[in-house]
Amino acid sequence: MRLTVAEIVARLGGQAVGDAALAVDRIATLGAAEPSHISFLANPRYRAQLATTRAGCVIVAPAFAEEAAARGSVIVTPDPYLYYAQLSQWWAEGAAPPGVHPSTVVESGASVAPDASIGALSVIGAGAVIGAGTRIGARVTVGARCVIGARCIVHSGAVIGADGFGFAPTPDGRWEKIAQLGSVRIGDDVEIGANSCIDRGALDDTVLADGVKLDNLVQIGHNVQVGAHTAMAGCVGVAGSARIGAHCTLGGGAIVLGHLELADRVHISAATVVTRSILKPGTYSGVFPFDDNAAWEKNAATLRQLHALRDRVRALEKKP
Repeated sequence: MRLTVAEIVARLGGQAVGDAALAVDRIATLGAAEPSHISFLANPRYRAQLATTRAGCVIVAPAFAEEAAARGSVIVTPDPYLYYAQLSQWWAEGAAPPGVHPSTVVESGASVAPDASIGALSVIGAGAVIGAGTRIGARVTVGARCVIGARCIVHSGAVIGADGFGFAPTPDGRWEKIAQLGSVRIGDDVEIGANSCIDRGALDDTVLADGVKLDNLVQIGHNVQVGAHTAMAGCVGVAGSARIGAHCTLGGGAIVLGHLELADRVHISAATVVTRSILKPGTYSGVFPFDDNAAWEKNAATLRQLHALRDRVRALEKKP
């Protein structure tokens, strides 16, 4: 992909300073950029690299505009990191042209938007719906009747609509399978990481609202509902019928037990096991037991002193 600074500004906004006709063919870091590349300064700690970068154009905040312009072409914007994110999406559009790979299986009754992109060896089940501008990687399975909205990204190896984990115990100790009759409904602008699994509901649908972001190896159980713009890092597991609010975050390896509820704007630290519903926004941490983050940190600090406290108690016990 090759774009001029003027073309970038025309689409994404911002103010061009210097040579707007300059063409760039790659986005790069300040340290690795070449004269045909565009870079950005989002973190002030890298400010010193403005003087040494070879980038043809740099995206900067107004506070650094004059300094950056002294070395070449500049795009000035209030939020360079957000601008870079939007530019990266535009760049990625060229890497995944619309169309269905010849090796992909699209079953009868499935609907795929004309501008969607589906990679090699994927399977789109009967009656599934793939929305406009959605990009699906290689070896992705979208089960029957599952719905994926517009502008979603599903990375390679993800499985959407496998059976949820539902079994009834029998008197003789066996497990009788419960047919999973629901589906999966995914909103717009959702991203699902590689090898993540979103199980279909038993009766009701599993739902991911608009803007949800899942990292790699995330497990979403059957009947789970995830609110808008919630993000989950790698290896998060959410058990069946849990309800996660909007604008929540779950750190890597966090676990939410089944049938629990998390309010909007709840933030769960990495590796935390959530064993009860959380109805108040805030940050929560801990493997066992988890607690309000501030209280947990105090308890953790006390826990680190237990060994020294034990030695002191033993010394006191030995005194006559």
